[in-house]
Amino acid sequence: MFDKLEDIIRRYEDITMMLGDPSVVSDQDKFRSLMKEQKSLEPLVECYKQYKDTKKTIEDSLSMLDEESDPDMKEMLREELSEAKDRIPELEEKLKILLLPKDPNDEKNVIVEIRAGVGGDEAALFAADMFRLYTRYAERRAWRIETMSVEDIGIGGIKTVSFMIKGDGAYSRLKFESGVHRVQRIPTTESGGRIHTSAITVAIMPEVEDVEVEIDMNDCKFDVFRASGNGGQCVNTTDSAVRLTHLPTGIVISCQDEKSQQQNKAKALKVLRAKLYEMERERKHNDEAQLRKSQVGSGDRSEKIRTYNFHQGRVTDHRIGLTLYKIDQIMDGDLDEIIDSLIAADQAEKLASVEE
Repeated sequence: MFDKLEDIIRRYEDITMMLGDPSVVSDQDKFRSLMKEQKSLEPLVECYKQYKDTKKTIEDSLSMLDEESDPDMKEMLREELSEAKDRIPELEEKLKILLLPKDPNDEKNVIVEIRAGVGGDEAALFAADMFRLYTRYAERRAWRIETMSVEDIGIGGIKTVSFMIKGDGAYSRLKFESGVHRVQRIPTTESGGRIHTSAITVAIMPEVEDVEVEIDMNDCKFDVFRASGNGGQCVNTTDSAVRLTHLPTGIVISCQDEKSQQQNKAKALKVLRAKLYEMERERKHNDEAQLRKSQVGSGDRSEKIRTYNFHQGRVTDHRIGLTLYKIDQIMDGDLDEIIDSLIAADQAEKLASVEE
């Protein structure tokens, strides 16, 4: 481990030198690439520096204890030594986690797709609630949201919605949200006070660059239609909405949020790239048992990952057995405790698999 850490330190120092080279600064692509690499290495470099400083503190304290005769000074050195020794295992564990292979998609923006499942109108209302939850969570982290398409049911519910969240580390925080989210509550239309169970599916897909997924335009069929709903003066006056059908897979994507056909077409292609990329990821995921073992849950959209029980005020994530009794805060976008726990569980599983 420490040989690898020393190699990383040398690479970090090399990057720092290169970033001061005028020829590198003038090459914007190379400069941005090096800046990104340097930023990714910084947490590891800083942690390793703390580790080495702590080891030095231990050595110095032991040396000074042998030479010191003053009782008060000896006691202070013992306390310092004890604190430094306690820190070493914590820093070693942190270094191991930081050395785990990174998900190449972690820093990407995400495309989120929410679909109402079983439960009729109640499922659609819950889909709208979840759209608000992710919107509020994005706001808390100063991420930007860009709605791509919405199909509502007219009573405040949403049949399906797709949107992009743009921000540093968006995929790393949201990737564990893929799957079936179940809600248990009394619908407003329920006169008998019975609790109903409904479900929605959430898909989290990293934004994919054109070069990562090549699309044959001969495989794509585009239909245009008149947009509906909120959208400004162009709504119901021009055929600006676009429906994209990918013939080999049968994937259908509708985009109507932009004012022009061209903009909606570009958005639809962006969603298609993300879907095709995710399909390939899932294929590999199913083929590689070791990869499946290193993830929290299977990530399969058919897997029930979380239950929101409004009557009991609780939210339970079934993958890690976490139950929190603060459903109002969570529905208002307070997701960090759940996400942090999922990330910690994922890291623990990966560490265990590395150490086997």
